[in-house]
Amino acid sequence: MSNQIRVAVVGSTGYGGVELIRLLEAHPYVEITSVISSSSAGAPIAEGFPHLTEIRTDLLDAVDAEATRSKADLVFLATPSGIASQLAPQMLQAGLKVIDLSGDLRLKSPDLYERWYKKPAADPALLEQAVFGLAEVFGNEVKGQELISNPGCYPTAALLGLVPAVAAGWLDPSTIIIDAKSGVSGAGRGVGLGTHYSELNENFKAYKINKHQHIPEIEQVLGRVAGKPVVATFTTHLVPMTRGIMCTMYAAISGNHSTQEFIELYRSYYQGRKFVRVRPEGQWPATKEVSGSNYCDIGFAVDERTGRVTIVSVIDNLVKGAAGQAIQNLNLMMGWDETLGLHFVPVYP
Repeated sequence: MSNQIRVAVVGSTGYGGVELIRLLEAHPYVEITSVISSSSAGAPIAEGFPHLTEIRTDLLDAVDAEATRSKADLVFLATPSGIASQLAPQMLQAGLKVIDLSGDLRLKSPDLYERWYKKPAADPALLEQAVFGLAEVFGNEVKGQELISNPGCYPTAALLGLVPAVAAGWLDPSTIIIDAKSGVSGAGRGVGLGTHYSELNENFKAYKINKHQHIPEIEQVLGRVAGKPVVATFTTHLVPMTRGIMCTMYAAISGNHSTQEFIELYRSYYQGRKFVRVRPEGQWPATKEVSGSNYCDIGFAVDERTGRVTIVSVIDNLVKGAAGQAIQNLNLMMGWDETLGLHFVPVYP
C-alpha cells in the first residue's frame, strides 16, 4: 500500500480526538486534512484547545461524509457511543476507511449492546464487518480491513493482562475478578458532578458496579480465547488523577504455575509486540511509568497459599486505551510497522 494517507478526525473537541491529533502530528506517513466537530463547526480548533496554537490552525469542519471523502482517505470516529453506528456506514459508503473509537461496533450482539449501552444498536451487517482491533491479540486480522473497532480503555488493560493465561488454560475463568481504576480523563471533557473538582479531589470512589458497559466487551474476548463463555467480576473506580488505568486482577490458577512461569508465558505470547512490557519477578507497574505512551506494562505475583495469581496491568487511557491503539491499528491496516509514529517515551515523573 501507499506510504502516505490523508486522515480526518471526527470528535476533535473531545479528549480522544485531540489526543489523536497530538499523536498523528508525529506520524511520518499521515497528513491530518480535516478536523471535525458537530458542535463547534466553523470555529478554530485552537480556540477550544489553546495548546494547539500555531500547531493546528484549522477551522473545524461539519460532519459530512462526502465532504470528508474529498479531503481524506481514512476517518477516525472519536465520538460518544450512539453516534458512530450512524456515521460509520455513511463514511464507508463514501469510500473512506474507518477506525471507530467508540463502543458502538465492539459487541457482536445487537441485543447485548442495547442492554448495556441503552442505545439502539448498529446494523448487524456493520457489526459483522467490524474487526475488533486489540492489536497484540487480533492484529493479524486488522491488515487490509476497511472498518476497525478500537477496544475500550478498561478492556485493553484488562484483556492484555488476562488473555495469554486464559488462552493457555492456566486460569479458572469462572474465578476472574478485575479491580479497575481510572483517571478522570476517561470520563471525557463534559462537565458533571461526578468529575467536579471538589467532589473528586482527595476522594476515591467506585462507580457503575456490575453495570459498566465494558463488562460484555471483556467477556466476549475472554470467551473467544477460552473457547467457552466467560463471566467475570469487573469493578471500576475513579481516581483523582488525569491519566492512567490500573487493572489489578485475581484468578484461581489451573495447575501448578509459578510467578516466573507466568512471566515466561507472557513474554513468549507478546514476543515481538513492542508495546507490551512484562516486568521481572518482584516488580509491579505503576500508571506514571506509562503516562503519555502506548505501552502496557504487566506484573505478576502467584500466591501459593491461596492458589491464586495477581496480575497488575497499567496503561495510559488516552493513548494505549484510545488514540495510540487506534494509530497502531492504522499501521496494521496499512501494512506498516505497528510502532510507526508511536515511539513516545513515557512522561516521568
